[in-house]
Amino acid sequence: MPNRYFARVYVSLKPGYSDPEGEATAGALRGLGYGVEDVRVSKVYEILLEAKNRDEAGRLVEEMCKRLLTNPTKDDYTYELREME
Repeated sequence: MPNRYFARVYVSLKPGYSDPEGEATAGALRGLGYGVEDVRVSKVYEILLEAKNRDEAGRLVEEMCKRLLTNPTKDDYTYELREME
């Protein structure tokens, strides 16, 4: 019987890539009087999945990241994985 796992995937732009949403947010925060130098926007995906074991769950999350959740040219990603009770 498969186990249930919870993955939290963090996706952010690699250094050197333009972040228009972060730039706009930084400008808005400065306009509100905050001493903000820079803002970078990231995405977080929360995924509940089934797998035979932790190794398979990690492999599946890696596959999801490479096939859909990230663009390897411009994105970096990390993830946390835990078994659900």
